Amino acid sequence: MIKENRITNNKNFIMMAILIATFMTSVETTIITTALPTIVSQLNGISLQSWVFATYLLLTAVTTPIYGKFADRIGRKPVFLTGLIIFTIGSFLCGVSNNMTILIIFRALQGIGAGAIMPITFTMIADLFDYRKRSKMLAMNNTAWGISALLGPFLGGYIVDKLSWHWVFFINVPIGILVILIISFKYKEKSKKYIKKPLDIKGILSLSGLLIMILTLFQTLSQANFSSIQILVILFLIVMFVIAFIIFERQASDPIIPFTLFHNRLFSIQITTALLLSAIQIGFQTYFPMWLQSIYKTTATVAGLSVSPSPIFWLLSSFFVGTLVKRRSPKYITLPLIALMMVAYLPLLFIGSRFNQTIFFVISGITGVTLGITITMNTLVAQRIVPEESLGIASSMITLGRTLGQTLAAGIFGLVFNMSLNSGLKKHATVDQNMINQSIKGAYQSPSIADEDTINQIILTGMHTVFSVALILFVIVLIVNLADRNREVIK
Repeated sequence: MIKENRITNNKNFIMMAILIATFMTSVETTIITTALPTIVSQLNGISLQSWVFATYLLLTAVTTPIYGKFADRIGRKPVFLTGLIIFTIGSFLCGVSNNMTILIIFRALQGIGAGAIMPITFTMIADLFDYRKRSKMLAMNNTAWGISALLGPFLGGYIVDKLSWHWVFFINVPIGILVILIISFKYKEKSKKYIKKPLDIKGILSLSGLLIMILTLFQTLSQANFSSIQILVILFLIVMFVIAFIIFERQASDPIIPFTLFHNRLFSIQITTALLLSAIQIGFQTYFPMWLQSIYKTTATVAGLSVSPSPIFWLLSSFFVGTLVKRRSPKYITLPLIALMMVAYLPLLFIGSRFNQTIFFVISGITGVTLGITITMNTLVAQRIVPEESLGIASSMITLGRTLGQTLAAGIFGLVFNMSLNSGLKKHATVDQNMINQSIKGAYQSPSIADEDTINQIILTGMHTVFSVALILFVIVLIVNLADRNREVIK
């Protein structure tokens, strides 16, 4: 009895550390949004500001599958602790940075650390809890991710106002040390039989190059002044890296990403679904507040609250995953939820400036329910249907899919929104880009009702275009899951 209590207490401590680590690393993608204007003004780095985001996401995405492979080869604990130490050191160095270039370099270091933390948390949960209990723990971990997206901007603004932008990074240091101590002393891992195989260096380098080029492509497309030559060069490099990666992985004795995992159709469907739903998620999180602030002239706080039902319902709904997967195959859980979410988003293709804004809160809640159940199930099923020796890489594939989905969609949505705005500006000579920018921030007061209506219509058309793309993603998710031939409950 005493031994069982000790094991339970250890698991509680470890789970607390996992949730803190998940929140700490995922919030770094959002907390800096409200701190960035202050950072840019103090470090005189307006031309480099987008790389403060991009570098962190790039290195997180690139290192995620690499750490997943190492977790399978040498164990979860050493990989997780390595990531925590790198992330904590990177956070401290970001805080003491005195120019923009140095900050970007240390943001890369943060990203390298985060690439280990995010996927290994899922793998550790799979190791600690049996299949029946795992869904609840994954739900809590996913909720920590969702809450970070909600609280990040508010937390960043509060820290900048009360302390300084340096503390946006310094705050991670004591938290990181706490998590390191808990994992070091409380997490007891079974010793793994290490099978000596040559490390897939060629696969790692070609995969890293491919991910960097893909993310660079969408970062470039989201900028207004990109050139066609730039895009062609990046596309050429992407093709070259894809070819090289396929060749190297087929030759490797222990590939960084075993293609055999994707021979399992159900596994591929879970990864694709998580990627596409994460893409839609970043669209609603980015454009709902912008819509309310620019069209309905709400305050930034009220606009931010429009996405708050999502993490709340995500938390509540995800606890039903365990019950659902015992009764239905994944296909018959996903399809009705995606269909419901798509129907909820349909009004966003045509509603005007006087439509009741309550609809945004309702859609946010439905989004939370769908993502809470579906993405938690994606992780649970993906882990269940792979061999135990591939658990780490399977978990990292889910994490990579979500990171890539959000990063790529941010570029795609930004591109179509800007193209729509530019098209509207060409049709209306009385309105300029500055007026649109000020209106999107909720700060523009037009002296002319006609101009105000024109500005609102241009922005609304942009919003309709963004969610038209989201609707296409919904259709793709439905088609992907209709292709699932599995009708059996995953036990």
